Amino acid sequence: MATLLPAALALSAEVGRIKVSTGEVSVERNGQSLPGAVGTRLEAADILKTGADGTVGMTMSDDSLISMGPNTILSLDRYDFDPVTNDGRFDAQLKKGSLAVITGRIAKKTPEAMSVRTPSAILGVRGTQFVVSANE
Repeated sequence: MATLLPAALALSAEVGRIKVSTGEVSVERNGQSLPGAVGTRLEAADILKTGADGTVGMTMSDDSLISMGPNTILSLDRYDFDPVTNDGRFDAQLKKGSLAVITGRIAKKTPEAMSVRTPSAILGVRGTQFVVSANE
């Protein structure tokens, strides 16, 4: 049983935190909807949603800064980060809405290690800041 504990902890590892939250913001995790309040820890595979009056700002563990506008759905599909080597992978999916990002240590070390998928394209990060929007 002790060998399962590290795996369980790894699955629920914190990858970031909500730093700013206004209006309707929620985090879907394991089929449950949680309020997206300031201080909420984020995990890989979380889905963040904002309502018509919602905005949210997050800081990821690699120091990436992510801001979502109203009526946005963002899925954190994959997030791996080693703070010692700055190696990692950050893949997200913007299902709809708007997203602004200032990249952190993952993309600064290896730009191709970060991508954002939209319904019509995949954005490969080559700079340190970008804005993307996706309409339904």
